[in-house]
Amino acid sequence: MHQQRHERLDEEERAPDVGEAITSAATELFLNRGYDGTSLARIAEAAGVSKSTLFKQLPTKAALFEAIVTESWQRDVGDTAARPQAGDLRSGLTAIGHRYADLIGRPRMAGLFRIVIAELPRFPELGQMQFHLGKLPYFAFVQHYLESEHEAGNADVPDAESATNQFLGMIANYVLWPRMLLTGWNPTASEINNAVEEAVQTMLARYTPTHRPDPKPESPH
Repeated sequence: MHQQRHERLDEEERAPDVGEAITSAATELFLNRGYDGTSLARIAEAAGVSKSTLFKQLPTKAALFEAIVTESWQRDVGDTAARPQAGDLRSGLTAIGHRYADLIGRPRMAGLFRIVIAELPRFPELGQMQFHLGKLPYFAFVQHYLESEHEAGNADVPDAESATNQFLGMIANYVLWPRMLLTGWNPTASEINNAVEEAVQTMLARYTPTHRPDPKPESPH
């Protein structure tokens, strides 16, 4: 009895680490054993926590997968300090681009996509979670930034949704998607930086407004 109470206290004291351990263990097991072939009991064992602790926080695999998606995607979305303010299109796009490259370049993000792709025929709800809880909020965050720059006159972006697709797509096409097909794909930090900078330059060439000089006043003569 005393031993069980001591274990509960230890888990409560390291609560932030417990959540990370659970999602890490679940991601690894989902990849290796499949979503359907992984039980919550096995996840608890792999994470080094009691089953009661796991069931209390995340009573179903669907709730656990939702937590993985949310944790993986929404770190920056909810951080107002991380959002660039309108005023400098190059600076804002550069900050967003590097953060996005870091986000989708993490091994867990590639693992998350692999789980969804592998299990989509049997568990379409996993794809819906990935889209609605992960990709869509991040996409909206970038779209809102471009709309802000357009409204401020710092960019000419008549279709911010399309522009967001273009920008994030250019980065993901280099950083994420080759990793889904090529086991040895591991670009260097310098190569990723170059990919982001090229994407920024392309966006600037397309969306920097053309300022025309004010017409000269007509001569009275």
